[in-house]
Amino acid sequence: MRPDYKNWMPKGMVLTGVGITAVLLALFVVFGLTGLVSGALKTVLFIVFLALTVIALVVTVWMILLCRAFSYNGKRQMSKQIIDGVAEYVKLPDGGRCLDVGCGSGALTIACAKRNPNAQFVGIDRWGKEYASYNKPLCEANAKAEGVKNVKFMRGDATKLDFPDESFDAVTSNYVYHNIPGDKQKYLLETLRVLKKGGTFAIHDIFSKSRYGDMQAFVKKLKAMGYESAELIPTDNGKFIKKGEAAFMELAGSAILAGKK
Repeated sequence: MRPDYKNWMPKGMVLTGVGITAVLLALFVVFGLTGLVSGALKTVLFIVFLALTVIALVVTVWMILLCRAFSYNGKRQMSKQIIDGVAEYVKLPDGGRCLDVGCGSGALTIACAKRNPNAQFVGIDRWGKEYASYNKPLCEANAKAEGVKNVKFMRGDATKLDFPDESFDAVTSNYVYHNIPGDKQKYLLETLRVLKKGGTFAIHDIFSKSRYGDMQAFVKKLKAMGYESAELIPTDNGKFIKKGEAAFMELAGSAILAGKK
C-alpha cells in the first residue's frame, strides 16, 4: 500500500480548465468561423471567443504544468521536496508534542513524525470544499501506509485553535495561512499561543507583503514579546524552489518563519 498525498493542484481543477477551453473553442468555431452569424456581430463574436479561448488555454496549460511539478509520483516532486525541507526544521525531545496546522493530506505531519519517532504529532484541518479530496480518513490511511503510529488527526480551525495556551513543544505548518482571508499575522500569533515556552516553530508560507504586511516588523515584535529567536528563512531562492519556478507558480515570497519561544 502506497500513501496518496494528492496534488496541490487538484486534478478536478485541471479537468475543469480543459472542459472550459473545449467549450470556448467550440463556440469560437461555431460563431466565429462558420456562417451561422454574419456582419459586425460575427466580427465581435470572433474576437471575444478567440480571446476567451486563448486565456482559458493559457490558464489550463499553467495548471497542467503545476500539477506535473507538484506530483509526488512525477519527476520534479516539488511538493515532496518542500515537505521534507520543512520537516527538517521540526525537532522534538522524546515525549514531546507537535501541532501541524492545516495538515491537508497529512504529508507534513507524517514526515515530521517519521523524523521524531518518540514524539507525538497532531494534525488539524478544516478539510474544506476547496480541497474536497483531502480528509481525515485519507490522512489516517497515509499514516498507516507509511507505518507511522505517533500521529493523530482531527478537525480544527487555524483561526481559533481548540487547545489551551502552551500545549505543544513545537508547531508547524505548510502553505496554509495565505489561503485564509483576514489578518494573517493574527493567525500566526494564534498558532504560537499554543506553543510552550522554550518550544520551537517552523511555519512555511508565502510571506509576501501584500498578504502579510511587514513580516520583518512581525519578527521584531516576537523578539520584543520575549521570544528567544525568530527569523524568516527564504525558500524561493533555490532552497526549496528556484526563483523562476516560484514566480511562475505564484509562490514568490515563500519562506519559513522559524524560531524558539
